[in-house]
Amino acid sequence: MPIKFAGEIALTLSGFVIAILANIFVPQVSPDVIIEDYQIGSLTVNMNIAYRFILGLIAAFYLALGIYSSTEKTRRKKFKKRIPFRFAMGLLLFIWDLTGTKLLLLPQPFFPGPAGIVRAFLMESGFILQNTLYSLRLFTAGFLLGVVFGVGTGMLIGWFPKVHYWLSPVLNVSGIIPAVAWMPFALTLFPTPFVAAVFLIVISAWFPVASLTASGIQSTPKTLFEVARTLGANTFHLVFFVAVPHAMPQIFTGINTACAFAFTTLVMAEMMGQPGGLGYYINASKVWSAYYKVFAAIIIMAILFSLISSAIKMIESRILRWQRGLLK
Repeated sequence: MPIKFAGEIALTLSGFVIAILANIFVPQVSPDVIIEDYQIGSLTVNMNIAYRFILGLIAAFYLALGIYSSTEKTRRKKFKKRIPFRFAMGLLLFIWDLTGTKLLLLPQPFFPGPAGIVRAFLMESGFILQNTLYSLRLFTAGFLLGVVFGVGTGMLIGWFPKVHYWLSPVLNVSGIIPAVAWMPFALTLFPTPFVAAVFLIVISAWFPVASLTASGIQSTPKTLFEVARTLGANTFHLVFFVAVPHAMPQIFTGINTACAFAFTTLVMAEMMGQPGGLGYYINASKVWSAYYKVFAAIIIMAILFSLISSAIKMIESRILRWQRGLLK
């Protein structure tokens, strides 16, 4: 490993090391912060110990990533690009811990320190996991159905002029209405709150996928169809082997947009009538002014959305691998 790159790895880790050392050695000035012990198996930990452990895991991950990246020039360049951000993230956690926990300078209970947020997981990790799984189940059902219906509707609108004539105005009008506006009707029409929420997520995901799929199919150059017909292609082949592959970049743009819309609708639906989920957990915590639990749910949402978006991008990269070298 080049010595210079080893120093850059050290710089990446230094922000998190500073945050750990500050949590250990800076005394707890404010007496209003209660540090309780929690039993995890045979271990007794408090929120500060758990917070240091999480920081250590993050630092260990970046250390392993740096060692892995050192073996190849492109990976080294990519790793170096994110060094300032990672260092700043560690310093931000250090400042947040000081002002939100040690000195209690931030308005309380609205802005707890990071160690205080970790306390939510120590107190009720099982309940948080239960609500997280509920959200994932609800999101998966609504989002996948929304994508399937969206692609199907977009193909019909984009290929058949009569379908475009009748459905395109419906798509354009209904697409500007927020999905949550349909909630009173959904709760009335569907037998359970879960099914009603799935319907709302389907609606929110359906519009961007359908509109961009239709646009992609309609923009397929006529020369591609003419060449395909010359080679003996029928309507089925023209749709699924010419128009749909050409529209695939726009379809994935619609799917990525739909993911954000669906996640927003998910949280709002859970906050307005679901028996579980992260939105429900936020509402229940807010009633008791337990804002450290609210922040814990927000962090989980951010992680989940990032993982889901990354998974979609990986699938997109795999399917659209022919674009490599064409786009910068």
